[in-house]
Amino acid sequence: MNTQLRSSRVVIIGTGAVGTTTAYTLFLRERVSELVLIDANKDKALGEALDMNHGLPFTGGVKIWAGDYSDCKDADVIVIAAGASQKPGETRIDLLKRNAGIFDSIIKNIVQYNDHGIILVATNPVDILSYVSLRKSGFPSNRVIGSGTLLDSARFRYLIGQNKGINPRSIHAHIVGEHGDSELPLWSLANVAGISLEFSEQDREEIFNNTKNAAYEIINAKGATSYAIALALDRIITSILQDEGSVLNVSTLLTDYNGVSDVYLGVPCIVDGSGVRQVLELELGDQELAQFQASASKLKDEISKLDL
Repeated sequence: MNTQLRSSRVVIIGTGAVGTTTAYTLFLRERVSELVLIDANKDKALGEALDMNHGLPFTGGVKIWAGDYSDCKDADVIVIAAGASQKPGETRIDLLKRNAGIFDSIIKNIVQYNDHGIILVATNPVDILSYVSLRKSGFPSNRVIGSGTLLDSARFRYLIGQNKGINPRSIHAHIVGEHGDSELPLWSLANVAGISLEFSEQDREEIFNNTKNAAYEIINAKGATSYAIALALDRIITSILQDEGSVLNVSTLLTDYNGVSDVYLGVPCIVDGSGVRQVLELELGDQELAQFQASASKLKDEISKLDL
């Protein structure tokens, strides 16, 4: 059922595995009135749009087409999923220099036509590229959001659910920090109905390692991640378009957050029609605080190497 109360447009830049699967998820769930696909390979964007359009007799009334940057003019949300993809054995940070250059052109094209929408970054390394997007766009920080650790937290909840035999939707647990190798689990806050969850050290290590390394495992097996990240992006977009005020672990600019400033990291935020309405500061244990600050320092060091 289409729950949209008003006309809305989402633009997706990049029709690789993540961009296309996100578009298809929005299309199937009828999240938007208009869905625009943009890609440097115009034929690829056209083919994806045509393929989905041919399914309209089986779905609702989402209008979808392959467009160009001028279509960003009326966009509520602009998703950036373009860039070089992660290869087997490659870290997200390894992608940085290649994708930072690509983003320079993308952001210039977006801001030429849009000064009111929300930029949602999915391309890796997502935290750094969200910071790059903020600096190059001139948008306020609440309107430049990274997918952050929302997917990592979902993986974490899934694996805890597997361990405890509990539906992951009933588990409250957070991964914060970098969407990458320096991310950290907040075991101290993991709970079901407010009841703390207990784990052996072996279980903790296994659950977190499987969470952190999930993308590498999937990339090695099938070449790219797509389905779960598309669902995570759909969740963020829906919270924006429907002005939900949902708490989601997205990547946002931090200012004196547990001693961390001027860097994007994944933390719980209230997300509504304005973007990130509020950053929720978690109470971290001493070890968690040290790890969180180390994650921030790692990313700030990488950012310092860029020409911003």
